[in-house]
Amino acid sequence: MTGAIPVIDWLLDSDPSVRWQVMRDLLDLPEPEWQAERAKVATEGFGGRLLSLEDEDGQWAGGSFLPSGFEFAEWEEAGQPWTATAFSLSQLREFGLDPSSDRARRAVELVGANSRWDHGGEPFWEGEVEECINGRLVADGAYFGVDVSPVVDRLVGERLEDGGWNCERANGSVRSSFASTINVLEGLLEYERATGGTPASREARRSGEQYLLERHLFRRLSTGEPADGGFLRLVHPYRWHYSILRALDYFRAAAGLTGAAPDPRLAEAVAQLRERRLEDGTWPLDGTPAGRVFFEIDGGAGEPSRWVTLAAVRVLAWWEG
Repeated sequence: MTGAIPVIDWLLDSDPSVRWQVMRDLLDLPEPEWQAERAKVATEGFGGRLLSLEDEDGQWAGGSFLPSGFEFAEWEEAGQPWTATAFSLSQLREFGLDPSSDRARRAVELVGANSRWDHGGEPFWEGEVEECINGRLVADGAYFGVDVSPVVDRLVGERLEDGGWNCERANGSVRSSFASTINVLEGLLEYERATGGTPASREARRSGEQYLLERHLFRRLSTGEPADGGFLRLVHPYRWHYSILRALDYFRAAAGLTGAAPDPRLAEAVAQLRERRLEDGTWPLDGTPAGRVFFEIDGGAGEPSRWVTLAAVRVLAWWEG
């Protein structure tokens, strides 16, 4: 990669899962063109590779949230594993696997029939108890055409008084967290895109957005200080982690659905994103969440990242009109 190579060309010289999004979001090509590229996700590149690792029963790594036989000593030593069914489905959604494809329909059906949550043996598409997990489940289910309305209703009822969500609510937390809130917001947005949502789910999504906007996406409401330095890091894949780039890309996607103009309270986060742009027009990868993966989908820490750059370029294109 050199500065002489245009960023768009560099993004196109990559995996189908990146290329089709560049064609749709940055080049605004006709739908038949980017859909043809998107169809390759099921058989080529990252998407084809991940689908080839699916178990015969439709799961990945033999489990819903944790791989079969996983021991928590590994979590303590190497980090949380990302190979089980829940994270694999989210990864396929991020890749853009066509939900109407035979491979997607087969996976969704088999997961529904055979996968149970580690928490209490709940059927996979009925969700479990943590808001973060259920938020991602709603996003995946709505994207792949599953009726996740009961889980949406549960999430709406679990919203805290400050407008957001926290996975520790069941343990007594009364304050929302950035990470829990973005996971639920993405789920509610995908549900709204797929079904139109309900008055309650749309109102809940708006209140979650206000939670983040009041904090300018990364500041404490009480002191104005950054809530967590990690929020400013360019990390990918996101998994359940929060970052200003993830939040900005969410607001871009939400505006694409509703037609809302960019909120001025996003400006500080946009400025932080602009500051990280490299001289050649790309953005670097600061790191990836530690833990077991099937394979890497990005370069190393400190290197230009196609996934980060794709998100950053489309955020700025939206912000700048």
